[in-house]
Amino acid sequence: MSAMLEVAGLSKTFGGVKAVQDVSFSVAKGSIHSVIGPNGAGKTTLFNLITGVYTPSAGSIRLDGEEIGGMRPDVLATRGMNRTFQNLQICFNMSALENVLVGRHLHLDRSFFKAMFRLPAITRGDAAAREHAAGLMEFVGCGKHVRAQANSLSYGVLKRLEIARALAAEPRILLLDEPAAGLNPKETVEIDELIQKIAATGITVVLVEHDMKLVMHISDHILVLDYGRKLAEGTPAEVRANPDVIAAYLGAA
Repeated sequence: MSAMLEVAGLSKTFGGVKAVQDVSFSVAKGSIHSVIGPNGAGKTTLFNLITGVYTPSAGSIRLDGEEIGGMRPDVLATRGMNRTFQNLQICFNMSALENVLVGRHLHLDRSFFKAMFRLPAITRGDAAAREHAAGLMEFVGCGKHVRAQANSLSYGVLKRLEIARALAAEPRILLLDEPAAGLNPKETVEIDELIQKIAATGITVVLVEHDMKLVMHISDHILVLDYGRKLAEGTPAEVRANPDVIAAYLGAA
């Protein structure tokens, strides 16, 4: 498979702290690529660099061959990249459906004139967007909550709702920051199945995750970080057998 995302020599320094140091890797189109490592290894910083939250101190980030390092998140969304966050970014004063619709704004007609006079094209577009958002809620497994207020939903449902919102932008590559964090075993299995379901549609998935059972089950390729540097990478079997990874993160076999 050809590479969709290519990272080369990527570094980020905060004052005297080297959060990410000379990290290079590539993500194949249509794959599930996981990033693991101990707390403080630089995983979320790496995600923030890729998705435009931070500007790299050095190095290159390419999406389908185009340099994207330093581009704003909204610009990256128009190029097919979207993400979720480690901490829920939900608008609790809105309905579940409205939260998903927030992710759909890139594909709506935003003409001031049409909106002001509520022309038929705007009305049809709004109806189609609501139907699409409801379909995404069904896809991620929370369709029965389509009319619910976000503040009435459980944490596990909100995690899936945030994924639905990210999918509403129609990404070609989706970055998930700890999608199973805080979930019970049943919910973790459901997230495992959902990630595979997303990848089966052709969307490339990159995730940061601490649940090793989930990572080893669904990943095509794994990148291991330690103290901001690449410690190892390979298939789940290769990473599981790597003595450096065992010593730094996984513990004794």
